[in-house]
Amino acid sequence: MSNWLMKVGAGARREPGAGPWNAARPRPRPQRRVVALPHAGGWPSAFRSWWQVLPEDVEFLVAQLPGRGARINEPPLTRVEPMVESLGRALADLEPLPYAVIGHSFGSVLGYELTRAMEQKGLAPTLLAVSARQPPCFPSEPPFAHLRSDAELLEHLMDIGGMSPGLMNRADLVQPSLRAIRADLEAMERYERPLSGTGVPILALGAVDDPVVVVERLHLWSLETSGDFSRLTFTGGHFYLYAPPNAAAIANQLMVRLDGDGPSAERSATPVPPRLMTVSGGDSTHLRKEPA
Repeated sequence: MSNWLMKVGAGARREPGAGPWNAARPRPRPQRRVVALPHAGGWPSAFRSWWQVLPEDVEFLVAQLPGRGARINEPPLTRVEPMVESLGRALADLEPLPYAVIGHSFGSVLGYELTRAMEQKGLAPTLLAVSARQPPCFPSEPPFAHLRSDAELLEHLMDIGGMSPGLMNRADLVQPSLRAIRADLEAMERYERPLSGTGVPILALGAVDDPVVVVERLHLWSLETSGDFSRLTFTGGHFYLYAPPNAAAIANQLMVRLDGDGPSAERSATPVPPRLMTVSGGDSTHLRKEPA
């Protein structure tokens, strides 16, 4: 397994109520796969609420980018392209399985580009799920978050629930986290919409009370695919995806698609062919929010 993709919740699952030292029972051979990409600066542990809600025959892989987790001592990258290239190689080396890609916030950008890259390799996923991120037709605009001071960035993270108050006095943890967050934000804010989209179906996800993303824009992810498009909204703020009830509901939607039962979420009423429209990010002052 590449250090770019960490297998979590796989290989063994403990019986409910079993202590940490109790014997674990083997899981069945994987039949499906979910590839998850966390938010800016996110560690694989961000998806810990998903570990127990996915079926046992699902191989769950979470991206581990440089500068976090077991790769904390590696310099983080500041461009999307090298991240996607490495993730794509790691994914292509795995045993072929039907799979879905899900990205949260910055992870949605990576997920979209990873989907396009795997499609070009002839190894496209069954579904791309994008969460808590405006579509690429709304490019990031200055002032850029990655240029904020540490104090300003920490304040923003506190405001959106992305940093625990208990960590504020732990410089040994905060400073490495800020480096990774700032690098991911720079990659996201310098990202440009590609010339072509994808044929993979897209499920757009978001929270109606997200303080970062304008939820009304989620339907414009339909511009990025010539396949099916559907949308689901929740409550829970910018990090709603990690709440166990929401994780269970979204995981179920992914399984429905992987099993070939078709979309069960809200469908786009009128599918729009990709690249027929470009939207300005500054069209409505009251819709402008912080970068996702």
